[in-house]
Amino acid sequence: MAVSKIIELVGSSSTSSDDAVKAALGEARQTLRNIKALDVVSVGLRGDNLDEWRALVRVSFLIERVSE
Repeated sequence: MAVSKIIELVGSSSTSSDDAVKAALGEARQTLRNIKALDVVSVGLRGDNLDEWRALVRVSFLIERVSE
C-alpha cells in the first residue's frame, strides 16, 4: 500500500511566476525522493516595488518504509 505526504513550499523569482515554481521544485528535489505531483496553489508579487514573484506549491511524494 502506497502512502503519500504533502508539503507546502514557497518559491521566489525576480523573473516570472514560472521560475518561482521551478525554484520551489528544484529545492524540493534536493531533499525529497519519489516526488509524484506538484500543484500550484497561488502566485503573486511581493516586495516594496512588487518585483518579486512568489509561488505557493504543494509537493506530493511517496513515503518509504524503512527496513528494520
